[in-house]
Amino acid sequence: MRITREARQATRRGILDAARRLFAEQGFEPTTTRDLARTAGIAAGTLFNYFPTKEAIVTALASEALARGRSDFEGRRREQASLEEDLFAHVAAGLRRLRPLRKFLQPVLEAAFSPASAGADDAGAALRSEHLECVGRVLAAHGMDASSPLALQLYWTLYTGVLGFWVADRSPKQEDTLALLDQSIAMFAAWLRGSSSAVAGNGDHNTHPNP
Repeated sequence: MRITREARQATRRGILDAARRLFAEQGFEPTTTRDLARTAGIAAGTLFNYFPTKEAIVTALASEALARGRSDFEGRRREQASLEEDLFAHVAAGLRRLRPLRKFLQPVLEAAFSPASAGADDAGAALRSEHLECVGRVLAAHGMDASSPLALQLYWTLYTGVLGFWVADRSPKQEDTLALLDQSIAMFAAWLRGSSSAVAGNGDHNTHPNP
C-alpha cells in the first residue's frame, strides 16, 4: 500500500510533537527512540525512515523554530532600523523561538550549527542555508555585499558562538547572551563597513591612478 504525502507529513509531525514533549519532560539523553516511536504511535523501525538519530529530530525542531523566528522578524521589521538593529532583531527573534529547546539543544550544536560541519548533514545544511539567506537579504537591504562568502562565514561563526554561549547562560533572562550578541553584531558590522570601504578605495585607486 502506497503511503500518501499527507500521511508521511502527518507521521513526521507526530514524531516531532512527541519529541518536543518527551524531551521537555524526560530530557534528551533519557528519552529513547523506542519512547519516541511509542508516543508517536508508530513502529520503532518506522521512526528511522524519517529521522536517523535523535539529533536529527532536534535539528528539525530547531529548523522549524528558526523559521518561525524569521517570520516574526520579517513581520515586525522597522523600515528605519540600522544594520545592527536588524541583525540583532533577527537573531533575538530566533532565540525566542528556540527557547523551549534550549535545554536539549547542546547535543546538536556541533553537528547542525558548527561551521566545520557544513555539508556533512542535509538538515543542518538546510538550516544554515535558510538562516544565511535571510541575513543576506538584510545585508542587501543595507547596501552591503550579500554574496561575500567571507562575510557570511564570519557572521555564521559569530552566530554559532552566541548560540553556544546562550544554551549555558544562567544570567537572568540570558542578559549576558544579549550583551554578547550586541558586541558580536557591532564587530561584524564594523568589519563589513571597513571591508566595503577598502574595496571602494581600491576601485578608486585603479580607476584614477596617480600620475
